[in-house]
Amino acid sequence: MKKVFDCSVDTDLLTGMRLAKIAIARGQLVVLPTDTVYGLAADAFSAEAVQALLDAKGRTRQSPPPVLVPNIKTARALAEFLPQAFIDLAETYWPGALTMIVRAQPSLTWDLGETKGTVALRMPDHKIALALLEETGPLAVSSANLTGEPAATTSAQAEGYLADAVEVFLDGGPSPKAEASTILDLTALQAENSKTELGPASGKVRIVRRGALSAAKIRAVIGDLLEDQDN
Repeated sequence: MKKVFDCSVDTDLLTGMRLAKIAIARGQLVVLPTDTVYGLAADAFSAEAVQALLDAKGRTRQSPPPVLVPNIKTARALAEFLPQAFIDLAETYWPGALTMIVRAQPSLTWDLGETKGTVALRMPDHKIALALLEETGPLAVSSANLTGEPAATTSAQAEGYLADAVEVFLDGGPSPKAEASTILDLTALQAENSKTELGPASGKVRIVRRGALSAAKIRAVIGDLLEDQDN
């Protein structure tokens, strides 16, 4: 059975997207293009699928995958609350190369690993990824490589790493940025009233991983809320 679908060809795109949706629903793994690097995707609400993703990469539960979302509305549903800084950054840089860690909605029945009650959210700036997310809902996605190896920036690289573990590869051509997203930790920002999503901040935003979005661009939106860190 064909596993790699060239998304620049209409027939391959339609077939690949249909089979990718089926694979996700069955708890299988899919490789998809994003604006940063290629991602290895699984149903975020299937503990077995998420474990398969971690196993394929050679990662432990201490390295839970981020979750890709199609819009801010979905992010609201997955988070306990969204600080104003999250909304300001998302409205400025989503879809894009920015992943933000917030406290997860406690009522969610999922298991992404040892998250300590948090979730890392991103809306990718790639039409294929967004189209699949609209069909499947939130996806647990990590870079499509083996732990310790460079992130895949082409479908062929991802296939070389993960061929035996993946059901469908969506080939969207070379990654536009070829650099991972910047990851911010916003969990120190607390709402004044836990019953409301918005409230004054009582902490700082910390850069967990430097990536395609610069600290200067982040500071341009949230100012002194961004923690001073050594370069």
